[in-house]
Amino acid sequence: MAPAGTTKAIHLSHHLNRLSLSRVASPLKDIIKYMHEPGMISLAGGLPNPTLFPFGEIKAKVYAPETDLRSSEEPSSPIELSIPKNASPSHKNTLSAALQYGSSYGSASLSSFIREFTSHVMTPGYSDFEILLHSGNTDAWNKVVNILCEFGDYILVEEHTYPSSQALWAPMGCKGVPIPIDKDGLIPEALELVLKNWDQTFPGIKRPHLLYLVPVGHNPTGATLTLERKNAIYKICVEYDIIICEDDPYYFLQFPPYVVQSQRTQEESGTPSELDGQAYVDSLIPTFLSLDVQGRVIRLDTFSKTLGPGNRLGYFVCNPLFAERILRATEVTTQAPSGLSQALIEELLISWGQDGYLRWLSGLRDSYTTRRDWMCDLIAKTFDLVPSPANIVDDVVAVQKGHGSTKDAVPYFSLSFPKGGMFVWIKLYLPSTSTYQNMKATSPSNEKATAKWAEALWMDLIKEKVLLTPGSYYTPIIGTGINERMPQESDVIFFRLAFSFETREEMKVGIERMANVFERWWS
Repeated sequence: MAPAGTTKAIHLSHHLNRLSLSRVASPLKDIIKYMHEPGMISLAGGLPNPTLFPFGEIKAKVYAPETDLRSSEEPSSPIELSIPKNASPSHKNTLSAALQYGSSYGSASLSSFIREFTSHVMTPGYSDFEILLHSGNTDAWNKVVNILCEFGDYILVEEHTYPSSQALWAPMGCKGVPIPIDKDGLIPEALELVLKNWDQTFPGIKRPHLLYLVPVGHNPTGATLTLERKNAIYKICVEYDIIICEDDPYYFLQFPPYVVQSQRTQEESGTPSELDGQAYVDSLIPTFLSLDVQGRVIRLDTFSKTLGPGNRLGYFVCNPLFAERILRATEVTTQAPSGLSQALIEELLISWGQDGYLRWLSGLRDSYTTRRDWMCDLIAKTFDLVPSPANIVDDVVAVQKGHGSTKDAVPYFSLSFPKGGMFVWIKLYLPSTSTYQNMKATSPSNEKATAKWAEALWMDLIKEKVLLTPGSYYTPIIGTGINERMPQESDVIFFRLAFSFETREEMKVGIERMANVFERWWS
């Protein structure tokens, strides 16, 4: 990857909303700043006395970064970490500081580690980027919306979008503008068409100035944007003055293309990769942040998918103006992420070092690649997979086992093999099912028949003891009411399958149960 840019972010204050422009610094934070001056005796701050905190020391055993995460055995040589209550010349990370009120920036030492990591791995296209800790990407997105969006704004989103992201802005009367996606993510030409025709399509309505997307291992579809598309999308956003919110929790879980089990080499069949840190970094598709020479990308990074979601810890990478406005909001809302989480993650990352963290991420990628392969292998074993016809953009179509070579094979669903993330997205085709045709005949509209059929199928899957996530959860909200959603494609429904959690044997049973239900409904 290229070195970080040397230009500075351009001025983008016209994107800030009235609430953000009205915020002022919390005066209490000025007190904390002066308390640390040498010789200062503070009778000002209402800080609890740290000698009265009940924690004397925290010790933890953690994996070494080179641990083979695909092994079923517990690692034999853990690293022992310790966070003492008070500082010493050799140990600055303490419980006295972690459990105390502090800067809304978060830990300076942890932020410094992240800045070095970001400079090397993400290579931002401008020089004056800021790092600001947050309490996970849901918290981060909330803060982005609350500095940029006015009530009633339109927000550019993918045509299948993360439910919590829109549940946040829907009560503000904001509306989604769905942009079509395919197996390679958001389609640049579709984005440009919406923006180009905005004034004709929505006369008198302010054009959207915020694009929200999940570019790698997209939730729910598993799509990963190519570098070519990222470049095209960024250029469009520059032309139309759009801020990009790059919500990228799965960035480090980028996989090589799926190879069917019968054609897989030994190297592709479960051997841990021997990539060094730089080779691993070079294997990743560059981020929007790396293309950004203007500071119009707000990148949301999180430790949730790499070190555990319960840590509730992540970080913004953005221009100084946006960072300062987010900081003002943080001072009077969350104040800072959990001090214990910051201290523990700081201790872990510093013990691993930059190279060790990259080795951990590389091993994590290997593990999720194996899990992706498990699920795709099991689908291929349970159904017959045939190449998709020209009118279906997915990689393959699944039909009943033993019927793949017959001309009258009935398509159950299509899918594309994910190149990142934790999910497989399947598109079910309903016209061949008699139950669906009966529902259409008695329903006031195709859309209502589709929804009714999808609900009945989902409940039958639950009775079979296999749980999938309905694709309807990800339908963008396009009106003032939470139930006013983007119209759905006729005669199809979607489900999301996660390969991140269950064992291979549990996946096998789940896919077989799913196949049993599909066979009943398509018979």
